[in-house]
Amino acid sequence: MAAAYPPPQAGGQSEFKTKVEIRIKCSDLLGMDVLSKSDPLCQVELENAGKYTEVGRTEAIKNESNPAFVTAIPIDYCFEELQHLRFTVWDIDDSSKPLADGGAQAIGAAEVNLGQIVASKSFKQELKHKEKKAGSITMVAEEVSQTCEEVHMTFAASHLDKKDFFGKSDPYLVFSRQNPDGTFTAVHKTEVVKNTLDPDWQPLTVQSRSLCNGDDNRVIEISCFDWDNDSADDLIGSCTTTLGALRTASLPLHLDLKNSKKAAKKKNYTNSGVLHLRHFEALRLYSFLDYVSAGCEINFVVGIDFTGSNGNPSQPTSLHYIAPNQMNQYMQALWAVGSICEQYDADKLFPAFGFGAKIPPNQQFSDIFPLTFNYENPYVQGIQGVHQAYQQCLPQVALWGPTNAAPIVTRVAEMAREAQKTSPIKRYFVLLLLTDGVLTDMEATKEVIVDSSELPLSIIIVGVGNADFHDMNVLDADDGKLRSRLAVATRDIVQFVPFRDFAKSSPAHLAKAVLAEVPQQLVEYMRKKKQKPVGM
Repeated sequence: MAAAYPPPQAGGQSEFKTKVEIRIKCSDLLGMDVLSKSDPLCQVELENAGKYTEVGRTEAIKNESNPAFVTAIPIDYCFEELQHLRFTVWDIDDSSKPLADGGAQAIGAAEVNLGQIVASKSFKQELKHKEKKAGSITMVAEEVSQTCEEVHMTFAASHLDKKDFFGKSDPYLVFSRQNPDGTFTAVHKTEVVKNTLDPDWQPLTVQSRSLCNGDDNRVIEISCFDWDNDSADDLIGSCTTTLGALRTASLPLHLDLKNSKKAAKKKNYTNSGVLHLRHFEALRLYSFLDYVSAGCEINFVVGIDFTGSNGNPSQPTSLHYIAPNQMNQYMQALWAVGSICEQYDADKLFPAFGFGAKIPPNQQFSDIFPLTFNYENPYVQGIQGVHQAYQQCLPQVALWGPTNAAPIVTRVAEMAREAQKTSPIKRYFVLLLLTDGVLTDMEATKEVIVDSSELPLSIIIVGVGNADFHDMNVLDADDGKLRSRLAVATRDIVQFVPFRDFAKSSPAHLAKAVLAEVPQQLVEYMRKKKQKPVGM
């Protein structure tokens, strides 16, 4: 019998396109009615390019100054975007009219970023009406629940039917789930084991949603085929089970592989071999939001290129030139990325470093120095503090060279390594490295990045200016894991983008491009370390 099930194709939506629900309550609302309390409703709007668009509204509650709204507001959550929300609480006067056109009076409003709500178990803020306090609003965001479980299994088989004339068989397994109409759809395929009737397959990993879409009683068919190089693959035999049965089975579990055609032709037919389940483990797949909500902080670190190729900062042609009321490319990149990351850092104290300059007091060259020039305390307060430190540092240094990134990556790796020792699930580091050219110490940087791939660290490199950054794409390793002379990275931790690709776009587009991979990188690190979110 020819194999009826092609190997499943890769694809589907990203795991990190997440929907959250925001639940809202208010307290001490300003009374808008003369003879009674207000009849509040909360409208939620999302800002995009300076304009607000409604994403949802709660129900209206009659005569209540401390409403707890039942209606949740669903919204797509994107870590890499600064999602600015406006919450307006209205006193409903006429539900048949638009809110702002005679249907209601505004009690008060509050503006907040979605990341702030997500990073807090409960986020409370004052409502303001014409700069006066109008009560308070409390918001809680929860990820919309989706069953996400990873199943690890190890299979072997014995006494399979011989299918090849000059050899034994080349068996592989196909897992298929039953559809409502009784047909089956293939969802996983193992590797082929050559020339054996007693194969041992490599341990396999598959998401439970692929096997049964959340239904433990959904029928799963496991079929064993003999691979043929020059003709259709032959069915050796099949069996059916459920994820629930596999989950509760005593191991090893033995399943007869049946072939109906052979059974019809052969008297006293027993089976065409036996399938053995030797190992079964089901692990919940925790999401980025699971870790952040459980207290994992994103520690933001900045590294800025002060090499001579940037040009004299006093000249308008310099990449470090600061015009009145205008940010240069370094400042724009800092603000775009830092304003996202600082929402996930409780104390908002950021280490900020420079490299490639001669520094005071002796004008000695340094591959890495704090923007504050205080080696005991390289921290500044928030992204605003980074901007101020950068502007204060710039006139005190002499731009020099070469462009060596390995020292600063090594320093941040040391921070991540220390955090990993004390609390591996509490802190994750994001290094923003801003440079105007290809690295002079490329091989050394590769080696430290490969070595750091085991650490809770992501590295974002933004190429400033118009240099040829072609060689920098090697560090990004989108086509395969980064290799150094000594080893191979265990995971991809680098994202590189040239600033010029976003020079005419909003800062949000740059932030989205460079931060999009961070949630996946964090979750991959946690899974490799088998770390669950605190309390889960």
